[in-house]
Amino acid sequence: MPTAKKPTAKPASKPARKLNPALMKPIQPDAVLGVIVGTKPLPRSAMTKKLWDYIKKNNLQDPKKRTMINADPALKAVFGGKKQVSMFEMTKLVSAHVK
Repeated sequence: MPTAKKPTAKPASKPARKLNPALMKPIQPDAVLGVIVGTKPLPRSAMTKKLWDYIKKNNLQDPKKRTMINADPALKAVFGGKKQVSMFEMTKLVSAHVK
């Protein structure tokens, strides 16, 4: 006589990931960064998205080494005069332009 398979129990689902309220708090860009992302306060995630949209729209990502960002005149002001920075250094330099 064939035996029936027992239904397998579903693993307990993980609790929903909580958003960090500090990341959702609007931050005010200064005038230099405001040229790129706008002058209104934005959450850090939205500001980063606008910055990347600007970089991609203006084709500023280095074609050979994609982790490097080439600065146009507006980004050069944000980057403290540097012509090229890594995407990791960029976050540090952008943080200096928010309140």
